[in-house]
Amino acid sequence: MDAIDVIITKRDGGELSTEQIRWTIDAYTRGAIAEEQMSSLAMAILLRGMTRREIADWTQAMIDSGERMDWSMLERPTADKHSTGGVGDKITLPLAPLVAACGAYVPQLSGRGLGHTGGTLDKLESIPGWRADLTNAEMLAVIREAGAVVCAAGGGLAPADKKLYALRDVTGTVESIPLIASSIMSKKIAEGTGSLVLDVKVGSGAFMKTTETARELARTMVELGTDAGVRTVALLTAMDRPLGLAVGNALEVAEAVEVLSGGGPADVVELTLRLAREMLEAAGVPGAKDPERALADGSAMDAWRRMIIAQGGDPDAPLPAAPETLEITAGSSGVLATLDAYAVGVAAWRLGAGRARKEDPVSPGAGITLHAKPGDKVEPGRPLMTLHADDPSRFPRAQEALRDAWTIADAPADLLPLVIDRVTA
Repeated sequence: MDAIDVIITKRDGGELSTEQIRWTIDAYTRGAIAEEQMSSLAMAILLRGMTRREIADWTQAMIDSGERMDWSMLERPTADKHSTGGVGDKITLPLAPLVAACGAYVPQLSGRGLGHTGGTLDKLESIPGWRADLTNAEMLAVIREAGAVVCAAGGGLAPADKKLYALRDVTGTVESIPLIASSIMSKKIAEGTGSLVLDVKVGSGAFMKTTETARELARTMVELGTDAGVRTVALLTAMDRPLGLAVGNALEVAEAVEVLSGGGPADVVELTLRLAREMLEAAGVPGAKDPERALADGSAMDAWRRMIIAQGGDPDAPLPAAPETLEITAGSSGVLATLDAYAVGVAAWRLGAGRARKEDPVSPGAGITLHAKPGDKVEPGRPLMTLHADDPSRFPRAQEALRDAWTIADAPADLLPLVIDRVTA
C-alpha cells in the first residue's frame, strides 16, 4: 500500500478500508510512514471524520501495535474508570480503593498532567515513597494485596497511540473526536479490564466545552468499548467549576483521604459514589457491598492504605506543603455566582502544580485551596481562596489568570448539574 493513496482517500471524503487502516498504523509505528504524512492524514481525519467501522478498525490497529494485558486469572470481575480530565478531579484516588472494598478488582492505568489539567500519577507521587512504574507482575501482586492498583502504563501498551498522541499535540489535530476516542479506548481496551466507566467532563475546565460535543465523544467511546467486548458506560459530568475545594497534587490527595475518612466536599463524595455504583454494576459483582457503607465503615480506607503501602508509599507520612501562601479575598458581599474552572486550573498550573512540557517537574505542594463554591454567600474581606507555591514570584501570574475568574451577584447563576447525562450502548 501507499501512504499517499490513504491520505488522498480520506482527504476526498472516502472511507478507509480495514486493510488500509491496519497497514497505516503498523507502518507508522515501524517508522515506514513519515511524520509529515501522518500529520496530513490526521488533519484529513479531523476535517472529514470517520465512520463507526473506521474508528473501530483504527482503535483495534493501535491495540494490536503492542501487548494486551489479561486479568482472567483473577477471582473477581475487573472494573476501570477513565476521566477526560478537569480541575480538582481527584476522583480516581478515593474511587479505586472504594470499588475494591465493594468487591471488584480495579486495574487502573493513569497518566500525568499537562497544562491546566492535573494527572493522577502526579498527585499520588506526592505521597513519600509511592511508585507509579510497576511491572505487570508487580501490578498483579498489588491487585491481589489491595484489590486495586493505580500506576503508569508500560511502554508496550498501544505504542502507536503514544507516537500519534505526540504528533497530534503539535499539528493542531487534538480536537478530532475519532482520534480522541481511539486514543483513550485503545489504551483502556489493551489494559484488559472487563468493564469500563467513562467520566466525560463538560465545561470551561474540560476538553469538551459543550454538552453536545461531550455526548458525541462519549457515544463514540461507548461504541468502541462495546464493539471490543468491554462493558462500557459513560457519564457526562460538570466541569464549569472546579471539583471539590482542592486543586493541586498533595492538596488533592489530602482531600481524597478526607472522602475515604467519611468526610470531604459534597460534590466529590457524590460523584465518587455515583461512579462506584456504575463500576460495580458494569462489572456485575455478585453481592457487591454498598459504596456508601464502605466509606462509613472504614473498609475503603483500609483498601487505600493497603494500595499505597503495596506501591512503596507511606500513608501516614506528612504530605508536602508549599512554604508560601497568599490569600485572595472577596471584594463585595453577595453570592459567589460563578467560578471558572479553566482560570483556576491555569492559576494552579502557574503556581507549579502542573507542567507545560511532559518532561517538566511539578511542585507537589503547589495549588489552590478554595474557601467558597458557587452558591455560597461571601463577604468583603473574607477569603475566597488561598494560593500555595514554593516561590512567591509565582503569585502575580497566578493572580493574573484569576482576574475575571469569578462573579459575585445577588443570586447563584445557572450551573450544569453535577451529572448531566448517562450514555450506554
